Amino acid sequence: MPVAWITDPAELRARFATKPPRIGLDTEFIRERTYWPQLALVQIALGEDGDADILLIDPLVPGMLKALTPILADESIVKIMHSPSEDLVAFKHACRVVPKPLFDTQLAAALTGVGGGLGYQKLVEQLTGIALPKGETRSDWLRRPLSPSQLEYAADDVRHLFEMHDQLDRRLGELDRREWLAEDAARTVQNAENEAPERWPHATMRSAQFLDRPAQLRLLRLLRWRDAYARDNDRPRSWILDNELAVTLARTPPIDRAGLQRMLDAVPKSPRRLTDAIWSALTTPLPDEADAPDAVQSEQRDKQRLRKLQDAVAARSAELGLPDGVLASRRWLEVLMDQGEWPDALAGWRRRALEPGLAPLLQAS
Repeated sequence: MPVAWITDPAELRARFATKPPRIGLDTEFIRERTYWPQLALVQIALGEDGDADILLIDPLVPGMLKALTPILADESIVKIMHSPSEDLVAFKHACRVVPKPLFDTQLAAALTGVGGGLGYQKLVEQLTGIALPKGETRSDWLRRPLSPSQLEYAADDVRHLFEMHDQLDRRLGELDRREWLAEDAARTVQNAENEAPERWPHATMRSAQFLDRPAQLRLLRLLRWRDAYARDNDRPRSWILDNELAVTLARTPPIDRAGLQRMLDAVPKSPRRLTDAIWSALTTPLPDEADAPDAVQSEQRDKQRLRKLQDAVAARSAELGLPDGVLASRRWLEVLMDQGEWPDALAGWRRRALEPGLAPLLQAS
């Protein structure tokens, strides 16, 4: 496929004067010093196999994101991507749009029994027999100019998407699972469109399991505040307040603001300048905190019951020819046990496949 480096928004628009039915799509982004992924490069495979072009689009050029947005928003163009959750968030933040409809080759590989959670390079090799190099996985994609090896690596990330799409879509059709993929892909898009902080961030924190109820609620307040501050200021959460300090403050809260200041002064690199905000977060109850689930210690769970659920899921996965973890992960089974409600991750075809076998086990005392 010919590769073109696109630095002129007008050229990008010209390439899409005739709309293709599908594109291969990927990004390179940086997220080391920010909360939101910084879009550094956009790769598009354009056209059909045999005469397709690869466009390497520079989103740092003024006007390029505006030219890119209508392409991403056009629902008549199928976007073929591989494990795109973070790419979608990058597009949402940079272009204010989430690409759809989506065909996720990683999801498709899992639903057809090819393999669960396969990386792009491994799936390319498995389906096409081509071994791709791994040389630029830690590149600085924001630097300019990009090196020839970076450009080749980036082009490879979309070069084989059409071929993989065709193979996987055919298998999905043979298994009558296209609707499964459509449900999962729509959920991925919805999660990116409605990207929001986790409502109960304390619940999956291992150290929170050893706090009493009041301390867990204090930790919840701190984590909610931290996430909101990190999002608003585009900084990594750990730069605002690390987990260890948050747990310490929740477990042994200071009696007043001066006490908090002393605690922060005793910790290197603590957020001393945010003392007032942290004090307010620590001491202000949340409107919904009474509904917060407890962070359940693993020894408090009915391990025998969890094992029965896992065994039932494994048996059903074997019947459907699905890799381990695709139908339901341990984490989601724990949520199902702890909260007694089917989480969104197990909705749709998964619930239909699982509920007949799991319902009796969930109802058992």
